[in-house]
Amino acid sequence: MSEQDYRDLRREYDAEALRRTMLAASPMEQFGQWLAAAQEKHPDDATSMSLATVDSQGWPSARIVLLKHFDEQGLVWYTDTHSRKGQALAANPRAELLFYWKGLERQVRIQGRVEAVSAAEADQYFNSRPLGSRLSAAASQQSSVVPDRAVLEAAVAAMQERYPDGQVPRPARWGGYRLLPQRFEFWQGRTSRLHDRFEYVRQDDGWLIQRLAP
Repeated sequence: MSEQDYRDLRREYDAEALRRTMLAASPMEQFGQWLAAAQEKHPDDATSMSLATVDSQGWPSARIVLLKHFDEQGLVWYTDTHSRKGQALAANPRAELLFYWKGLERQVRIQGRVEAVSAAEADQYFNSRPLGSRLSAAASQQSSVVPDRAVLEAAVAAMQERYPDGQVPRPARWGGYRLLPQRFEFWQGRTSRLHDRFEYVRQDDGWLIQRLAP
């Protein structure tokens, strides 16, 4: 395969400035404001986030997951805890989340420790999901090797027969995680790559806010 050259492919960012005086005192409040703006602009993808983890061998992994709820304590997503990301978090309960909102020329990075949500929280969300999603979660051993799709479809069909009333219980391996933020970075694209970047770093008495060079 010949070299694919993208060195001349570029775009210009022309968003308005992000200034220190515009930032909320709480990074979660600032995040909520930006997420609301992203939902208005692109409602289908606003809660998509890259989740980066590191496994017990030091190998990093990143994948897209969906933010399901957040508050001042942290940000929550749900998954199979036996999956690759679940195993990585069991070995190293630290992660980073990345939100990228192209239409707003913004990104937010959030770094922190990760903990499991309570069984009650996991039950509540699992039971609110569409039936098809609950059947798939119960039937699929996420990240395990399967010979073909037919095996997965057969497993879902078996679940449908087992629970004809649709009352699929939450599998013990399926749960949620909460990232407890220690650091936020808010990035706003600007002209000539002189972007605006601000970070919030958790301190004993609150949050330190400082500008970063682009």
